[in-house]
Amino acid sequence: MNLFDPRCVRPTQLLLLAALSMSPLWTQAQPRPDDAAQPATGSPDPAAEAADAEAASPASALPGAVQGGAAAPDRANRSRRPPAEARFDIQVNTAEKELAEFLSRNLELQRYQRLRDLDDTELGRLLANAPANLRDLLGTLGYFEPVIDIVLTPPAPGATTHPLGTVKIQVDPGPETRIASSNVYFKGDIADAVAAAQQRETIRANSEKATGLAFTQPTWDRVKSGALRELTAQRYPRGRIANSLADIDTTTKSAHLHVELESGPPVQIGDIRVEGAERYDAVSIERMARLAGLTPGSDYDLEKLQAAQQRVADSGYYGSVFAYVDLDSGEATAPVVVQVRENLKQKLTLGVGGSTDNGPRLSAEHTNLRVPGLGWRAHSKLQYERNDQLLSTDWSAPLEADGWRWGIGARAARQVDDFTTTTSQRLTVGKSQETPDLDRTRFVQYDRAVAANTVLRLAEGEDAKEAISANVGWTRRSFDSVPYPNSGYGLGVTLGAGTTLGSVQRPFLRTELRWLGYLPLDAVERLAKSALAPTDNTATTGRAGRLALRVQGGAVTAADDAPLPRTLLFLAGGDNSVRGYGLRDIGVPQPDGGVAPGRYMAVGSLEWQRPIWRDGVRTPWESVVFVDAGAVADEATDLRAKVGVGAGVRYNSPVGPLQVDLAYGVDTKRVRLHLSVGFSF
Repeated sequence: MNLFDPRCVRPTQLLLLAALSMSPLWTQAQPRPDDAAQPATGSPDPAAEAADAEAASPASALPGAVQGGAAAPDRANRSRRPPAEARFDIQVNTAEKELAEFLSRNLELQRYQRLRDLDDTELGRLLANAPANLRDLLGTLGYFEPVIDIVLTPPAPGATTHPLGTVKIQVDPGPETRIASSNVYFKGDIADAVAAAQQRETIRANSEKATGLAFTQPTWDRVKSGALRELTAQRYPRGRIANSLADIDTTTKSAHLHVELESGPPVQIGDIRVEGAERYDAVSIERMARLAGLTPGSDYDLEKLQAAQQRVADSGYYGSVFAYVDLDSGEATAPVVVQVRENLKQKLTLGVGGSTDNGPRLSAEHTNLRVPGLGWRAHSKLQYERNDQLLSTDWSAPLEADGWRWGIGARAARQVDDFTTTTSQRLTVGKSQETPDLDRTRFVQYDRAVAANTVLRLAEGEDAKEAISANVGWTRRSFDSVPYPNSGYGLGVTLGAGTTLGSVQRPFLRTELRWLGYLPLDAVERLAKSALAPTDNTATTGRAGRLALRVQGGAVTAADDAPLPRTLLFLAGGDNSVRGYGLRDIGVPQPDGGVAPGRYMAVGSLEWQRPIWRDGVRTPWESVVFVDAGAVADEATDLRAKVGVGAGVRYNSPVGPLQVDLAYGVDTKRVRLHLSVGFSF
């Protein structure tokens, strides 16, 4: 029998069906438990707010919507009550704007501005405590005798904001306290150790540099942290601050600082442990660490530890390197742990770029960090530009115990200068040693070059010119910061002696010199070096900026009839040479209107670099004005400088300086745009 057949429905069944059909409406009409539990007070209540939000939800208005229980609507869709308005305003007035801003930011009173149920009584209690809070804040800046006046102004009639009024605070900070003395005391091994005498003097000297500065809590903290940093940087990595005291004399408005350092026992370097090395030989890491000064039995030195870490990272074999001294054992000799994450054995890099000198550039580079059967690293490169094409490969052996490594290099190049096309090959075999400050090379080099001139075919000829030479080179770097130096210098020298090959053999000497120096033009307070502030290279340049002086020179001494390959001679001009002239536009003039490389070269550049400031803040931009000059000749007495002048801007990007220069060539009477990226020496 069908219960819902109208012919079979009884009266009792009709009543049951009617009750069931009305149940959704009955469910909606029932009071919610939240409504029944809502407190009848004006204070905010989270449960009440949740109920209000639920009632306002679109889901609750749908026919048949079930309230409460597991079928409750999504809480994420509930509307939220708008933030409370400020119950009162705060105005802080001092003679110094920076001081007023500091007090406004840190005043405890401002935490209660948006408390919904704050009334006059509670505000009065807060105002009674405000002077003590202000004195504590001013004390951190060295003001210990302030005059504070706090007035509560009632709101204007009819005002809709700040119903409790405006709190006006007038502050006269009083006289400023300055540091009269800064003293450091020692406990433990450092107190009497002869080997730590220089370290003690350095810590004391750096601490005394705070004398005369305004006493503030940040300055006091930097004095303590600076002393501790100097202690733990050498010999005593377990050192700590045993006691510290800032004695304030309110009568003389002076502060006397006292720091007691506990050194603990000295720590010596133990064995070197390498973690994470699988593809590449861990012996090389141990050698690099020892070459950086981490030899077993030597005193702990944080600077040497960081140098070792950087040296391993610069090797190219590892994507990340972390080096530390394991002090957990508590022994006097602690092992050095070097954790590495290895790079992939092979890498292919495709590049697209360009320059104002040579137009668009396409490149492909392949690196194999471990050549099978040999264990050497191979780096090969193919580069194509408008006037230059290059194919090169460089192979280097693993590092030896003395820091030297063998290397082999080969390259083939094609170079177009005006009407002359030079095709050259070069083979180099030698050894090199690289350190953070000094690079040294010793190598034998074979050069071969063929020059073809479509206009002066008879004058230039197309015979290959060959030479072999033995060379030594040094490159010294002493910059305060890389890649954004503010002071320091770099010097590179290469000396070679060789002979030409072929039917005419003549000996020759070749010398090349590079120098780059930076001179800051104004005295800048550099608390970083006085151990009172962390290093901040972006803030070491003053508004006057710096001067950058660049010098390049080269000379090849040989008989007049020596058939020297063109690649051993010199040309000048371009982005990194003499601006205002094209790439390799400065040379020995030729009858066809072009230039040829010469045996002597001299280039100089003077640049004034000034940071650009905005609203008292140093931006990453710098303005530049410069003068460049360069000359190339076959005789030293024939050198005649070609001058370029101009201006430009620098942007300190994450990959190095981005340089945009507009230069005027005095001899060509033309303006050229020059672009370059990065810093290298």
